Amino acid sequence: MQSELSMRGSLGVKHNRAKRSTNAALWRLQNYSRPAFLLGWAKHHTARLVSAWTGHPVLLGALRARFIGYDGQVVDLGLAGYRVVTTAFVNEMVDQLQAEDSTWGDFKYHDSGVGTTAEAVGDTDMETTDGESRATGTQTEGASANIYKSVGTISYTTTKAITEHGVFNASTSGELMDRTVFSAVNVVNGDSIEFTYELTVSAGS
Repeated sequence: MQSELSMRGSLGVKHNRAKRSTNAALWRLQNYSRPAFLLGWAKHHTARLVSAWTGHPVLLGALRARFIGYDGQVVDLGLAGYRVVTTAFVNEMVDQLQAEDSTWGDFKYHDSGVGTTAEAVGDTDMETTDGESRATGTQTEGASANIYKSVGTISYTTTKAITEHGVFNASTSGELMDRTVFSAVNVVNGDSIEFTYELTVSAGS
């Protein structure tokens, strides 16, 4: 008498990353309460009022952010900051009025990083880039003809806390137009952040 017992089986493991809940209201509260944000807000709005009253032209930058999760979650974080148009950009503008080259119309490259040092007009680069490729943003007018607007989405491949953003005129190196530091936006592989930068240029009277 012979008998045969055969056992077969298979095991499959599927890892589902839990969906997260990014709280826009909490992020805004943290970001808006930072001294650097409050200083930027005060300077921005004071400059607008003084410009309207005196007729002096000004350059005013503003950055907004939208978080896009790997799981489909989309969160409008809102205003990230009002700072700061750099000396390097202003000098570049003067140079371009003397001898224009192809880089003048290329301030559309968005970079992000993990540096936390407050913005300064003397900045020429990110404090600590995040290692991801710069996004090539769109270039359009904003709500009126005197507002330059660029929207770029940066995709992330590792876990990190994004705390700074810059606009450049090249995909690597180049001139820094504006740098903004904000409260950390935590990202993991597959997440992205859509940045909207606007530069308002007022005419004199």
